[in-house]
Amino acid sequence: MTAAAVGGARAAMLARRSLSKVTDDAPTHDELVELVSAAGRVADHKELKPWRLIEIRGDDRVALGRAIAKAEGKKGVYSKPLRAPLLIAIVASVRRGKVPVWEQEAVASGVAHALSLLLDEAGYGVFWRTGGHTRHRAVAKAHGLTKDEVLLGWLYVGGKPTRSRPLRRKAVDGAKFLSALPAGKKAKKKA
Repeated sequence: MTAAAVGGARAAMLARRSLSKVTDDAPTHDELVELVSAAGRVADHKELKPWRLIEIRGDDRVALGRAIAKAEGKKGVYSKPLRAPLLIAIVASVRRGKVPVWEQEAVASGVAHALSLLLDEAGYGVFWRTGGHTRHRAVAKAHGLTKDEVLLGWLYVGGKPTRSRPLRRKAVDGAKFLSALPAGKKAKKKA
């Protein structure tokens, strides 16, 4: 396989880095719709599209902060949703049937990851925040989730801040994470 064949996707993966501090820049709703349309092309068994995304901006971030504070048994507003101008809630919308729940959640996660790559490529800083409160009733209610939906977390999106030094990227040694089927190794030894 040539580098050109995987250049765009490979380059995007190698360049991707979570940015926990972002500026107030964010994609418009229309720009976001275009990116979601592309991200929705992930592998999806039976083409169930078992996901949806919720765009959270402005005072809606405060409402989310209140729900998270309530989930933690506190009063007031949990401040983390205010750290980015745009939050995108990732929701697995489970369809009952032959496709296992875990597989449908994996599709929703794939959409979120693809969207994070597309947002990064478009010049935005992105990081994915999760936590125990994603499964709390108050947080589910704030998102308007149905009984067949599960919140997987939020993409925090904003502009990439200018940096005085380049971001360090930790390399991944693919050889450490890639193996052969154990039965296949035994067959090769016998031959």
